[in-house]
Amino acid sequence: MTPTDAEIIITIAARAAVADGKRDAEELAQITTAATRLGLMNAAAVVAQATTGDESVRALFAALSSDEARRAAYEIASAICNADGVVDANETAFLQQLSSDVSAAGATAEMTAIVTVAALTSAVVPAQRNVAGSPGSGGGSDAGAVPAVGDLDAHILDQAILTAALEVLPERLSNIGILPLQLRLVYSVGQRHGQQLDAAQVKDLAATLGIGAAAQFMEGIVRKAFGGLAGSILGGALGSVGGIAAGAAVTFASTYALGHASAQYYAQGRRLSSADMKALFIRFRAEAETLFPTVQDRIQQVARGTNLQSVLGTLRGR
Repeated sequence: MTPTDAEIIITIAARAAVADGKRDAEELAQITTAATRLGLMNAAAVVAQATTGDESVRALFAALSSDEARRAAYEIASAICNADGVVDANETAFLQQLSSDVSAAGATAEMTAIVTVAALTSAVVPAQRNVAGSPGSGGGSDAGAVPAVGDLDAHILDQAILTAALEVLPERLSNIGILPLQLRLVYSVGQRHGQQLDAAQVKDLAATLGIGAAAQFMEGIVRKAFGGLAGSILGGALGSVGGIAAGAAVTFASTYALGHASAQYYAQGRRLSSADMKALFIRFRAEAETLFPTVQDRIQQVARGTNLQSVLGTLRGR
């Protein structure tokens, strides 16, 4: 695939994000950030144009240079439409415009995998709201013993390593198992601090820190689809790390920072502001970037002993 394909694929991703008729500024901002990390220097302009332009999505799809690029575009569009676990009639119609140009058998298998993980992302923590509150709004905690620091630190590190291991797997769709693991991590950290949480609270906290399903699904699929090209243009704070290792480093740092920022948030009774949470996330992400070289061997070891299906089985409690 080519850099031009990258721009078209990001355009299709942005169109998928608004296919339901809703313009979620936060979701589009996350897609823009992910596209920038993948090397699209004019990502903001591409996303803005995509959501206001009237070019046919079928024409965009046809302009891609190869079947491989079209498959990646379809997978990303499917993942983004399924990011909230529900696909409405408008999103279904949008995907049908693309699916006729993708191998029917392949499209069905990929869609099934994406729907499975998207639904799991919505169901990985209880849906019923038990305690009011969101970052910056305060809120109480239920009685419960605060976990030992060392035990919680080890738990967060293990989960960061597991999510990074999914980046190393050869299966392109293995990346879509990352967000359910991250949401489960936030939920378990809250539980260890005596909090009774629901899915909306957990997702809101992750979104406050810039972690969302659509952007993560897109970034993971593009990185694996583009192979060496994505690796060579991935940069930022982890610029010296290339290829799939770059994806593992980004995911490790994000999960590690999410876990530790959540621990601080719940330890302080959910009284930290959004700005405080973001500052904590940045601090812990920098710490994770320094730590990453020391855990690369462990990530590879975990990757050799796991696959997406085993992770999904664990998340389902099997």
